[in-house]
Amino acid sequence: MVADLLRAMFPKGLPRMAALFCLSLFLTVGIAACSGEESATSSVEPLQLEDIANIAPAESALATIESTGKVRVAVPADFPPFGFVSPRMQPIGYDIEMARAIAEGLGADAEVIPVVGNYRIPFLQTGRVDMIISSLGKNEERDLIIDFSEAYAPFFSGVYGSPDLTIKSIEDLDGYSIGVAQGALEDLEVSRLVEEGGFDVDIKRYANNSLTASALVSGQVNAIATGNVVAARLIQDNPDQQIESKFILKDSPCYVGVRENDQPLLEEVNAIIADLKQSGRLNEMSVTWFGEPLPEDIAST
Repeated sequence: MVADLLRAMFPKGLPRMAALFCLSLFLTVGIAACSGEESATSSVEPLQLEDIANIAPAESALATIESTGKVRVAVPADFPPFGFVSPRMQPIGYDIEMARAIAEGLGADAEVIPVVGNYRIPFLQTGRVDMIISSLGKNEERDLIIDFSEAYAPFFSGVYGSPDLTIKSIEDLDGYSIGVAQGALEDLEVSRLVEEGGFDVDIKRYANNSLTASALVSGQVNAIATGNVVAARLIQDNPDQQIESKFILKDSPCYVGVRENDQPLLEEVNAIIADLKQSGRLNEMSVTWFGEPLPEDIAST
């Protein structure tokens, strides 16, 4: 059903339809973000990645980038320090700086396009963006339909909750509720583990990381699954809540995502990442945004 809907929205030769879809999406996300309402979307299933696997543009994005002098990059809008909006209403963060560094290496200008987590891969697959630089983790499902660069940033996902919640594994969540950002790696991983184990876990999905964190603070869920960077900010901003890590869900460094089999672009991106590591520039970015150098396993690869 999702595949039929996407094909209807993105028929060949009708780019205006795609533009209308994107406009509608951004209006919807913008209204939700500005309203401040913490409404869960647990009744809406995440987009299934296999539904969009067969509608990607066939040619390499590299030729278009070289001819237009512009590279369109999906970046996060609500995920400090990877990507967020400055007081001057400009996108800033580690991923935004990374996008501009990649564009510079390609001899192009970066057009950064803020995209919520659930729409990063659909935007890539349908040609709305040329690549994803948005704290994108790798898993088996994603690896089937897009290609990944070398790792450029550290990241791991964990489950977090209050001290009185005594859980050490996914099976201990049986009978509890957990919040996730819809379509994020944590959503996919928790859903997979719960389904495989047959556990009775109420998975509540929210539009973004901010709403997911707010759900825990306000008591809408017993725990949340999120990235270590989000959790660190959450713990710092809410000391009275005594939020703590319960267990690591998945160790997942960040990668640049390109369309499947786009080998020309992938090779260029990997070469640029290698240069950024060798020159020390990527390490400087890590110190600026994460407060510490890149871990050895990322810096040396």
